[in-house]
Amino acid sequence: MIILPAIDLLDGQVVRLRQGQLDQRTVYPEDALFYASRWEEEGGNCLHVVDLNAAFTGEHRNLKLIEKLVSSLNIPVQVGGGVRSLAAAQEFLGAGAARVVVGTRAVQDRDFLDDLVRQFGGDKVAVSVDTKGGKVAVKGWAEVSEVNALEFVRQIDRAGIGSVIFTDIATDGMLSGPNFIALEKVLAIARCEVISSGGVATIEHIRQLAAIPGLHGAIIGKALFDGTVDLAEAVAVANAGSDAKGAV
Repeated sequence: MIILPAIDLLDGQVVRLRQGQLDQRTVYPEDALFYASRWEEEGGNCLHVVDLNAAFTGEHRNLKLIEKLVSSLNIPVQVGGGVRSLAAAQEFLGAGAARVVVGTRAVQDRDFLDDLVRQFGGDKVAVSVDTKGGKVAVKGWAEVSEVNALEFVRQIDRAGIGSVIFTDIATDGMLSGPNFIALEKVLAIARCEVISSGGVATIEHIRQLAAIPGLHGAIIGKALFDGTVDLAEAVAVANAGSDAKGAV
């Protein structure tokens, strides 16, 4: 299992939102490159970046910063936030992102997802399935649709995407642990890579995730900033868990 440290960008600053609420945010003191470089040194496998300006307004105001991150790091960078057109996806990929993460538009327009895969290739496309009460949330989690999360996973998996990033909004930023039950249901459906996001607070949560058969990765954000999880230890635990599964 790989570990993906996460950075959320808002107006060029590194922030974390509590359950996706802009009015409940923490602003961190250092710049994005400081955190990204440290996490690369500590063994992070891929940097997960969310452009919150783009997610909430559609404006790619952090594009230059994303380009700087990509050019400064040796690990891949995947980027999401406001990818609601082929042009928006091209901007992030043109900035050097290894993969774009799509959310709202994939829920609203399945043809768009097909177009993305056709133009850029499935390995360049991940879909963020953000759920609340079993339904898919959209527009930076500001709205909850009527789309059933598991049925949505089944549909997008058929489109040939590279990854599903699964988040239970109730756990994100709360350090209460991932929703393991829902995650296992997603893994039972999806043929593509599945990445868990949200809720990780302790190294034990990483150990539990690494023990889940077929789970490709885990995104960690707040726990790294708060110091409740050491990234180097998390990477070692994830590798050990993957080795143990492979030995079975």
